[in-house]
Amino acid sequence: MIIDFHTHAFPAALAAKTIPMLAEKSGATPFTNGTAEDLSARLREAGIDLGVVLPVVTRPGQFDTVNAFARTLCEMEGLISFGGIHPDDEAPEEHIGKICELGLRGIKIHPDYQGVYIDDPRYIRIAREAVRRGLILITHAGVDDGFPEETHCPPDRAARFVDAVYRDNEDAPGKIVFAHGGGNRQFAEVIRHLAGRDVYFDLSYILSYASPDTVMEVIRAHGSERILFGTDCPWGDPGAFVRYVKALPLTEAEREDIFHRNAERLLFG
Repeated sequence: MIIDFHTHAFPAALAAKTIPMLAEKSGATPFTNGTAEDLSARLREAGIDLGVVLPVVTRPGQFDTVNAFARTLCEMEGLISFGGIHPDDEAPEEHIGKICELGLRGIKIHPDYQGVYIDDPRYIRIAREAVRRGLILITHAGVDDGFPEETHCPPDRAARFVDAVYRDNEDAPGKIVFAHGGGNRQFAEVIRHLAGRDVYFDLSYILSYASPDTVMEVIRAHGSERILFGTDCPWGDPGAFVRYVKALPLTEAEREDIFHRNAERLLFG
């Protein structure tokens, strides 16, 4: 079994505008047209059994529409979706409750798109409530190739964020995920500040450029039991990423951890 813990899909009209814009800004080649139907087809072709779709709320007023669309994705075969929330949300606890009522298993935040540093009190408030409710919280981490001017979730700030979320809350389940190997293009700092903490890293996007030696260094520093397979599709090629992980010098047990067991524990445990 293979679970892709990091994918993206949009309503068709939004996909038609968003994918070309992001492709131009990042210089990346999209591997789908941005729709859920195309995403589902690409994952099946790659032998991936389940894709987790991660929406981003870029304005507080988008909460209802983004999360309603997320709920519809959960009705599609081979896909589930997390919810989204903005740090400027005026009622985060109430809205996180609505995410739970919709049956969504986690929340995606994106400090670069939302223009707020990860260790800001607004994100800490959201994360503490998400963790209290047993939700997964996943955040973009490291450089965003489309918006590289300022990195709002570097590893040192990410570590302070984790400390703040679990302060006086040490028994809460460790369900925070830092995407892109813990910090896109910042792996030395990831190993220094985050490796070994009770958090997860996904491998999304980084397998398109990082060497196997670099990826293995991150995995060995953090432990395969806290690594999640992910592609960032449409910005990563699902088939190529599956082949990449199969070729890494991992034991079969470690590969199973990364491909599905860790994700199953987070999603369904």
